[in-house]
Amino acid sequence: MLPLTVSRTELVVPRVVRITFTGEGLDAIHTWPDQQVKLLLPRPGHDLPELVYQEDTYGMGWYQAFMAIPEPERPWMRSYTIRHHRREQSEVDIDFVLHEGAHGPATAWAATAKPGDVIGRYGPSAAYTRPLKRADWYLFAGDATALPAMASLIESLPEGSTVLAMTTGPQQPFPFADIRWVDDLQAAVAETELPAGTPTAWVAGEASVVRALRRHLVQDRGLERGRVEFTGYWRKALTQDDAPTDEDLADAREKTR
Repeated sequence: MLPLTVSRTELVVPRVVRITFTGEGLDAIHTWPDQQVKLLLPRPGHDLPELVYQEDTYGMGWYQAFMAIPEPERPWMRSYTIRHHRREQSEVDIDFVLHEGAHGPATAWAATAKPGDVIGRYGPSAAYTRPLKRADWYLFAGDATALPAMASLIESLPEGSTVLAMTTGPQQPFPFADIRWVDDLQAAVAETELPAGTPTAWVAGEASVVRALRRHLVQDRGLERGRVEFTGYWRKALTQDDAPTDEDLADAREKTR
């Protein structure tokens, strides 16, 4: 686990704050689309603990050391996507959605973050890089949590690519001008006329919505399963502190096939 120090914050739109971090090792990480990093947020009254471990075959030594920390002292862990990575400055930008109502630990921390604040990170690991399959056209669908990854993926596509993109996230500057801001993601995808040719679809957001979209694209719209990339970033009524459900485990097995 390495420290990340807040260098500046920016309110992108009223409900999205972009936090710029500096930190050891950020200049050594190569850049790729959809870089996911584990953020470790200290609990009140506790500093970031040191993780002592040896890397193993499956790269899970760090997680075993993390779980061995007594729960009252164990930092909260949340996964986020890097929006921008400036290797030469050893900087990354991460966007946090400021949800209405009850705040989880990451949202609560981001809402009051200021320069000099320190949290921990693990990753991102290039072992989890999943380049998009090249296609005649691309479909992107996700909620507010998917916007940073969606933007980085669209930016990585060849110039002139045919892209359909839609989100329920708060409207904000986006690299793809024709993105659709919708109220109901499932209805919007169902109503979208899909082009001819070989597709690649990418869907992300709340896990149950992602599953429903994936079923729709495969079963109702005829896309090959291997042509639909999917990620459940969060779960209704559950956090990353909760154990994976049977559906979560099935999704993980499907993604590694």
